[in-house]
Amino acid sequence: MLGEIKGLNEECGIFGVFNHPESAQLTYYGLHALQHRGQEGAGIVTSDGDHMKVAKGHGLISEVFPQDRLDDLEGNASIGHVRYATAGDGSYENIQPLMFRSQTGGLALAHNGNLVNAQALKSQLEAQGSILQTTSDTEVVAHLIKRAGHLPMDQAISQALSMIKGAYAFLMMTEEKMYVANDPRGLRPISIGYLGDAWCVSSETCAFDVIGATYEREVMPGELLIIDKNGIESQRFSAPIQRTLCSMEYVYFSRPDSNLDGKNVHASRKRMGKTLAAEAPVEADVVTGVPDSSISAAIGYAEASGIPYELGLIKNRYVGRTFIQPSQELREQGVKMKLSAVRGIVEGKRVVMVDDSIVRGTTSRRIVKMLKEAGAKEVHVRIASPPIQNPCYYGIDTSTSGELIAANNTVEEIEEQIGADSLSYLTVEGLNDAIYQGEESLNHGGCAACFTGNYPTEIYPNTVPPYEKA
Repeated sequence: MLGEIKGLNEECGIFGVFNHPESAQLTYYGLHALQHRGQEGAGIVTSDGDHMKVAKGHGLISEVFPQDRLDDLEGNASIGHVRYATAGDGSYENIQPLMFRSQTGGLALAHNGNLVNAQALKSQLEAQGSILQTTSDTEVVAHLIKRAGHLPMDQAISQALSMIKGAYAFLMMTEEKMYVANDPRGLRPISIGYLGDAWCVSSETCAFDVIGATYEREVMPGELLIIDKNGIESQRFSAPIQRTLCSMEYVYFSRPDSNLDGKNVHASRKRMGKTLAAEAPVEADVVTGVPDSSISAAIGYAEASGIPYELGLIKNRYVGRTFIQPSQELREQGVKMKLSAVRGIVEGKRVVMVDDSIVRGTTSRRIVKMLKEAGAKEVHVRIASPPIQNPCYYGIDTSTSGELIAANNTVEEIEEQIGADSLSYLTVEGLNDAIYQGEESLNHGGCAACFTGNYPTEIYPNTVPPYEKA
């Protein structure tokens, strides 16, 4: 994916294994499969039933965990996390899983999402005497759990979860148990599977395939799972609410070989491309997609339009990690380093360039220019999602409308700014039809707040910086 240079980033991926003698090794492989969800920090916590060990650091999972460091993480249970540093503090202390120790035992937490009432809760905790060690909103949950210390752990967790608002998929672990929770609206994906007698937990199902695990099911909104030596138990900490899984998981974030809510991501993206072709046809000679997340939609557009699909853009997969740092300067330089136009395919041709989204417009402008410099006669940009006009408060790094080109410009103005011969977006209705195909039930529905401004939860003041999203 080109998220690191497109300016749109998911904040993390989580993975865990319970009851396997090589849990740390399996968690390493699982996190490697989720590396696209965060490339700037990684951590693993293990437990042997009596003691917990933590190891983490900045960088890719392969950089943080050479074999000797991985071998030191002994235990039959482990949880892990890969992260992307957002506008908050990217310090070592914020790298997850967060590990807390007390006289009653340890607690490790890994979190995907963002708590919209984190600042209010932090102010309340500090007023009551808590000393916070990180700027991550994940730490709030640990303090809330500890303050309910007179309760059994599962009840303390349920009570803490009932106090937080926003998007969250949590993976927690003590010396003897693992806990998995999904927020009441299921904004972030999380699933469970099994490998022999071991249970596995992952942000995406593709990680199960990598380690040879079998997918069991998704963790339902408002559900708390408790995994221990006796098996797995399901509880509810919230009444069922209409599910609003993040639509951008289908559009961009998740790997095409993952399944979300029973739907394959690649197939969903193909339908987006087909719907886009019906909504925004154009006379052209070739269709090409921006690697990697737009390829599926480009194939769908080509199939529906009858225009041949070609590899008009090639991704260089051997660029160092320097070019996945979250600065605008490096994003822009990264376009040149990461992508090349194929002159023999686009020269003299009318090209349909399919992309999944436009955030700031800088990358689109450079890619259009690249195609035209390679000899493309016309470049028609087709976006397989609606215009991103509103900030996301649930764990994506678009925290202010000022940085969103579609929030401040018309489609015609964006078309001119990026140098395209034409520009069209998929409609919200087209997106929903492509993903859900008319399904309406408790477990089907998507959050489209970044497109529509209709947020599924209350938005609190100062939701985002200075507090970092997990």
